[in-house]
Amino acid sequence: MEALKGLLLRLWDDPQARLAVYALGRMCLAALLGGVIGYERQHSHRPAGLRTHMLVCVGAALVMCTSEYVALRMGGSDVTRMGAQVISGIGFLGAGTIIREGFSIRGLTTAASLWAVSCVGLAAGIGFWSGALIATAVIYVTLGTMRKLRNKRSAMRTICIGVSNAYHVSEKVAEIFYTCGADLQSLEILFPDDSAPFLQAGKEVNKVLRARVYIQSESDLALIKEGVLGLEGVYSFNAES
Repeated sequence: MEALKGLLLRLWDDPQARLAVYALGRMCLAALLGGVIGYERQHSHRPAGLRTHMLVCVGAALVMCTSEYVALRMGGSDVTRMGAQVISGIGFLGAGTIIREGFSIRGLTTAASLWAVSCVGLAAGIGFWSGALIATAVIYVTLGTMRKLRNKRSAMRTICIGVSNAYHVSEKVAEIFYTCGADLQSLEILFPDDSAPFLQAGKEVNKVLRARVYIQSESDLALIKEGVLGLEGVYSFNAES
């Protein structure tokens, strides 16, 4: 027992061994915090979800751990240079989540959350754990609160879409809801049985996609209807309050 304790103490005296332990804790924390924010984005049906935010946060944390390792190994003094490249470089990833539809732009919040989560990763990677935890809490509350406020200004609608192949079009339907600014709460497939007694199986329409969604205006609903009815395999569209 004493020999094992002595071995651990000798390993702990090695700066690189200590950094390896710190790096493990920091990157696990980064994965957890990035996952918290990513879960909120995924729950809101945004293009960058749980895995994307976790990867960004862990990658940023690794950059800071690597900067500290380089300074320790090679005697460098500027451990912030690599982190600065993360803050500027994350813009390329965030740009991929921004969609322009006419005069409206969507996806800016998700792009901002990716940038913010990279900063959380940098804080966790350098060991500023309290800052990373506080920032994660503030970001999560901000995203959730803004979504609830937006939903209060929107109307919940139930939309039934008659289709011939629900599995083929369900993903495309969800994408149309997102690009039109709707907040999709649920999307289920109904079959012509007890779950949908009103549905009579036919040659064309044999299933119904039923969506529960927050829609801000009638113009958005009209855009959704036009986009959905333009999909192959979609034959009817009915919206209820």
